[in-house]
Amino acid sequence: MAGRVLVVDHLKLSYEGLFNAGEVYSVISTFFFEKGYDWREELNEEQITSEGKQVALILRPWKQYSDYFKSEMAIRVNFLNLKEVEVEREGETLKLQHGLVRIRFDGYIIADRSNEWNTTPIRWAFNFLANLYFYSGPRRAMVTWVKADVNDLHNKIKNYLNVFKYHYEA
Repeated sequence: MAGRVLVVDHLKLSYEGLFNAGEVYSVISTFFFEKGYDWREELNEEQITSEGKQVALILRPWKQYSDYFKSEMAIRVNFLNLKEVEVEREGETLKLQHGLVRIRFDGYIIADRSNEWNTTPIRWAFNFLANLYFYSGPRRAMVTWVKADVNDLHNKIKNYLNVFKYHYEA
């Protein structure tokens, strides 16, 4: 198996109030596009309950830095108790959702992404030594890049959610 190192462990973001769930998703996908990430949705599930709509997303973006290294994120987005509300602002009626958003970020570095160096014991030993002595500089740089990207996405979502300072009457 390829070497997978956890760099960012369970960075969390929680927000309760007014927001547009579609635009939160758009902020995330735009970030991936701007930073050059490929990504897939492992889960996109929606349930309607008496408390409101529950939406769960698991996103897996990755970025290949070289033939040997790649970074990967695991992002879990949960929208809980979403209710449609209309807010009037400056004469316009906005359709927003009220509910709870919980997002959890994990960041990884994957060495030997194609799993070529773990096929035999001698290759595994050589790979271990190469990672220890030759690839320590690139690995440190990638740790910095992954942390920066995860924190940047976290801050973009947090800034977007803090824009909604509207009030409504239930």
